[in-house]
Amino acid sequence: MTTFIGDNTLVLFQGDSITDAGRFNSEDGMGFGYANLASAWFSALYPEKHVRFVNRGISGNRVVDLAQRWQADCLDLKPDWVSILIGINDVWRRYDSNDPTSTEKYESGYRALLQQTVDRLPNVRLILCEPFVLPVPADRATWRVDLDPKIAAARRLASEFHAIYVPLDGVFAQAATQIEPAFWAQDGVHPSVSGHALMAQAWLRAVRAI
Repeated sequence: MTTFIGDNTLVLFQGDSITDAGRFNSEDGMGFGYANLASAWFSALYPEKHVRFVNRGISGNRVVDLAQRWQADCLDLKPDWVSILIGINDVWRRYDSNDPTSTEKYESGYRALLQQTVDRLPNVRLILCEPFVLPVPADRATWRVDLDPKIAAARRLASEFHAIYVPLDGVFAQAATQIEPAFWAQDGVHPSVSGHALMAQAWLRAVRAI
């Protein structure tokens, strides 16, 4: 299947710890997670395209944190593609720190980032990855009340900005019917190696690389 990603382009991965995945300790800065796997598989499938991949995920980030570093960690890089996974910390801080992010604030902040990106980089293509949680440990199931509206917001933004959408919450929910959820992410949030591989495959399918 023909990929949308063209020759000699720059693809930027942005997000939180799931994207970061130890990138500061990796030789090429891509980390050890889905961003690394997706870029490696893409390059193996299409070596002739000479696509360059960059990872700027930072652990713990919420939408507000992306906004504070967007100039240096996105716009200044002038990427052709921007892939973003953000939202689970906007949920998590409600439960571990009593520091909630409303869906309205999440959506308006995310929209401002995307609008700034398309205004400054008019030819950029966007890939929005769905935030997700698995029901392990058991208390994670209560997070759905906060996460589900944010997933709906991410879907609205993908439609509004004509972005490719990677439905990761659905991908993990389906995968969790085949084997216990902890196989994919022991804490319900941070994927295992297999979980990252599942994400990378979903990402590659979304961009029509496989």
